[in-house]
Amino acid sequence: MRRFLTTIVILLVVLAVGMTALVLLVNPNDFRSYMTKEVQQRTGYELQLDGSLRWHVWPRLSILSGRMSLTAPGAAQPVISAENMRLDVGLWPLLSHQLDVKQVMLKGAVIRLTPGSDAQKPENSPIAPSGSRELSSDVAWKLNIKKVQVRDSLLIWQQDKDDQINMRDINLSIDQDSARQASIELSSRINRNQRDLNFKLAANVDLSSYPQRYSAVVSNFDYQLSGVGLPTSGIAGMGSATVSYQQQPQQIDISNLLVTANQSQLQGRIQGAMQENGTSAYKVDLQSAALNLDNLFGWTPPTEGADGSANTAEQATLRSPVTSNPESTAQIGDMAFLRDFTAELKIQANEVIYHGLKLADFSLAAQNEQGNATLQNISGRLGKGTFQAQGTLAVVDNQPAQVSLTPQIENITLEPVLHAFSQPDALVGDLTLTGKFNGTGMTLVDVMQNWDGHAHISLANARLQGMNIQQLIQQAVIRNHSDVSGKDSYSDYTKVQELKADTVLRNGILRITRFFGSSEILTVGGSGLVNLENQSCDMNLNVRVLEGWNGKDSVVKALQNAVIPLRIYGPWQQLSYSLDADKVLRDQLQQKAKDALNNWLSKHQDKDTKDKKDVERLLNKL
Repeated sequence: MRRFLTTIVILLVVLAVGMTALVLLVNPNDFRSYMTKEVQQRTGYELQLDGSLRWHVWPRLSILSGRMSLTAPGAAQPVISAENMRLDVGLWPLLSHQLDVKQVMLKGAVIRLTPGSDAQKPENSPIAPSGSRELSSDVAWKLNIKKVQVRDSLLIWQQDKDDQINMRDINLSIDQDSARQASIELSSRINRNQRDLNFKLAANVDLSSYPQRYSAVVSNFDYQLSGVGLPTSGIAGMGSATVSYQQQPQQIDISNLLVTANQSQLQGRIQGAMQENGTSAYKVDLQSAALNLDNLFGWTPPTEGADGSANTAEQATLRSPVTSNPESTAQIGDMAFLRDFTAELKIQANEVIYHGLKLADFSLAAQNEQGNATLQNISGRLGKGTFQAQGTLAVVDNQPAQVSLTPQIENITLEPVLHAFSQPDALVGDLTLTGKFNGTGMTLVDVMQNWDGHAHISLANARLQGMNIQQLIQQAVIRNHSDVSGKDSYSDYTKVQELKADTVLRNGILRITRFFGSSEILTVGGSGLVNLENQSCDMNLNVRVLEGWNGKDSVVKALQNAVIPLRIYGPWQQLSYSLDADKVLRDQLQQKAKDALNNWLSKHQDKDTKDKKDVERLLNKL
């Protein structure tokens, strides 16, 4: 045992002496020109090392450099620059004065993917033959370095003058085998437009056919997004996917996609390709078990004011500063980006939560052809009702989108929908609607101001809140006629089993051309208009009160047959009315008197008496 330990110690001493001798005998600066030449030949990039190279023995044999930079041919700025670089090298190749780099580590590096760091063609250089690759796409990057580590670094990505993204605190680890299968771990932080994205990614990448094509299996992607326009707690989740990319023709395919965000989840596939005309084409097919848009957009339900009215609650989001030149409605609703691509979109979700409304069996199918979009179908269930719609959207020049929509709604309870959008519930019930609308812009303000169309509306179990039409009419009659009485108590609303109306919308005015409703208590008909923007109305109704009368049979019967004009007008929250029930009752009694006198005259046609002449004079006065 003692001999074994002695042998081990001797070997360690020899190894230490050998490494010390190697460090003393081999000058790392001898490899400077070799490294720059290899990088130049294999990538076309220029490697510059400032200062002297020096050995670092523990915990592994390494070469340390001072400031380094890597620059593309003709570029004004380096692609990579760092204050120092560490190269972990193999020991035995050094015995034959060869450099075998096992790992490259950069700390505090700045990586630039900007127009200034792109490779540039020399002036008066010959034009490449058609179909040949440009210099920037010919870089093979076949240095065969097994491991690369980047710590505490910065990536600057700029595609044009006004669009720059900074990725900070980059920690990147790449471990590649001889078959060019690499495992990648990356974490970073992106700050843009007053928003922060922190993420961590782990993936296995196939680089065997790089740069023509490569693929990656992203096994884990954790992220946290916070900032302006987002919920105060931010959006957090995880994801995984299989990504493949092909350079010629340029295509990307993201399959087996699974993403979670707060209480929402999406899975499916996204495909993209570059078309011959230079525009992008996408195909998106996503499914979701639960999609909570309120959690993603930071929506909170409206609160109820002291007067019982709904007040819109502040959304639980961080807001951007108010500017002196706010965007107009047309600018906010601008959909000009649709002109830049074609796409097919399909989304299916078992449940979607939007403004507190739980939509079931939600389905969306749409297409876009460079600004000419078609909504093939959007459908779902809300409570016991269903909805669906088709439509088109066209973007011309820089004008607001031209929209056409054909909705079909069946048996949807109106009250929760009005509450969800902070609208007064003056009239509620189960809504059935078929119609067609068109206009400019996509916002609610646009709909109320710039849309036209028509619809047939049916409202089952309708209730006019805050006004009992039966009570209004009966109390007006009872005040001047002691022969009849009404009910002892009334509800604070008018209930009608079914209302039907034909409507025309133009410039925010909803004109009701035909209106009819009935219940066991009353019938109502008429016409009028509703101002959607001002939330007011002016309705001229003809009402018959069928039940609730008590008193003389002749008077009660006359009142049951009387058609009483009723005007309802003013703001939805404080409706006013006007009616003249006395005039109607007088007209009814007058008509009965006329009928009685005409009946008497018909019985005394052959007589020419003073009584007959008096009756005729009285009849003429009536």
